[in-house]
Amino acid sequence: MISNKQFYTIIALCIFTYLLGMFCIPLMDIDASQYASISREMLERNSFLQVYDLGKDYLDKPPMLFWLSALSMKIFGVFDWAYRLPSVILMIAAIYATYQLASIFYEKAIAQLSALVLASSQALFLMSHDVRTDTMLMGWVVLSIWQLAKWYQTNKWLNFFIAFVFIGCGMMTKGPIALMVPGFAFLSHFVVQRNWKQFFRWEYLIGVLIIAIMLIPMSIGLYQQYDLHPGKLINNIPIQSGLRFYYWTQSFGRYTGENFYHEMSYFSFLLENMLWSFLPWIVFFLGGLIFCLRELIIQKSLLKKEQEFITTGGFILTYCILANSQAQLPHYIFVVFPLASIITARFVFRLFFTKQLVFWQKPFRLLHICIFTLLWIVLIGLMVIVFKEIPLLIKVLSVLCFLIFIMLLFAYKTHYPKIIGLGVFTAIGVNIFLHIAFYPNLLKYQMGNDAAATIDQQKINKNKVYLYGIHNSNALHFYGQHVFSYQYASNSFKTDQVIITQKDSAQFLKKLFPSSKIVHEGNQYPVSLLTTTFLNPVTRMHEMPRYIMIDLDGKP
Repeated sequence: MISNKQFYTIIALCIFTYLLGMFCIPLMDIDASQYASISREMLERNSFLQVYDLGKDYLDKPPMLFWLSALSMKIFGVFDWAYRLPSVILMIAAIYATYQLASIFYEKAIAQLSALVLASSQALFLMSHDVRTDTMLMGWVVLSIWQLAKWYQTNKWLNFFIAFVFIGCGMMTKGPIALMVPGFAFLSHFVVQRNWKQFFRWEYLIGVLIIAIMLIPMSIGLYQQYDLHPGKLINNIPIQSGLRFYYWTQSFGRYTGENFYHEMSYFSFLLENMLWSFLPWIVFFLGGLIFCLRELIIQKSLLKKEQEFITTGGFILTYCILANSQAQLPHYIFVVFPLASIITARFVFRLFFTKQLVFWQKPFRLLHICIFTLLWIVLIGLMVIVFKEIPLLIKVLSVLCFLIFIMLLFAYKTHYPKIIGLGVFTAIGVNIFLHIAFYPNLLKYQMGNDAAATIDQQKINKNKVYLYGIHNSNALHFYGQHVFSYQYASNSFKTDQVIITQKDSAQFLKKLFPSSKIVHEGNQYPVSLLTTTFLNPVTRMHEMPRYIMIDLDGKP
């Protein structure tokens, strides 16, 4: 069994790794830097009910992330880590809630494994620095499921009230999905339990009222910004009602065709992305999911009194709904990772802590040793080959940690299954190196933070800086702490301006302004879209897009 000391040490190491991501890695375009820029702009404008992005009306995500991040930046200052802080706190709360939820139905060892699996999954290490609405959403959702499970168990009003407050917070973070996931989880549980009376409890009306009260501030803001001014263009589409967009189009419009976005709309997309986002536990999860369904079939879809189907049913129904959407992104499935972690923990416990699945121990152990080894080999490749700027000491340490992994692999038996220790060591070790070496060097190739640093270092007047003929980078607006405007026509240039543009535009601008001077040149690679050409240092610069910052009058 895992001792309390080992459990808390592993959780502490995971949190330490999250903090490295919070403090060491610049914000990544597109989503994280956009949401940080919106939060900063909200604070600067003191506009908390109407939301703006670079001075324009914003209607996509609800405001909870922006509210909490703006509050954090008001307290601590405009820093990337201050933007991330509320979401990371909710993420840690999700780990705690996962432990508590599992504790209601299972013994302590499974609850501990559930928390460890979630805390050390690749998605959480990524979410600690690439903060989007899904980080916060996951926290609100699993907190609400835990409190609802407590309420069904104890009938205490406090648990009921807290659960629906959390659902309301989740809906103000990413919409109705925050209500749908708990609904799917308990609906499936009560169906296979044949507990029909739970569907007709009058208390649900109070829950709906709590949610409605929670949504009032956001609804007022939407009404004032859009319903009172119908016809505003969002993504070149006239919006007649902000309330209708939020409560219908944004979520259900993905199925009716009303939603603007159409991408990755095939059923297996989210599962394919779980192959990396739920590392290093993905194979255990798939095994656990299969065994859960097999068990249910054997029992003829009838749940025993001591069993739960909240996790399995909640995951499957949510997955099916999300996977049928016409617009999907890899992080959409993160909301049910706490449920997936409990499914995984149940299976790992049965596999290694009991004698129920002895036959399967060796195949799963060998497969995961191969996965863990491959992860270390890939990491060493990233440390040693990709970026020459990574210090030699870091490269040596990465190799040394791989050797420690090999040593642990052939060490004597421990008090807990060795494969769990190897998985945790791999997840934490790999991500520490990614956070302190790979991502910081990768983000040097992003235009926004590089250009903002140059503007500050050279003390360029931000009001004179304009973008022309180049893609937007929200990192520029956030780190520059200024909304930089665009110039769309060359005949509108003025001699006192500093233009950020493609390097290819230099010759054209030199003809218009012979005295102009390039004050900075840098890279503008879309770092969220890595390719083998970029990762190969030999071919990287051959296809690297460049940008320039050019002073049109050439004067200091």
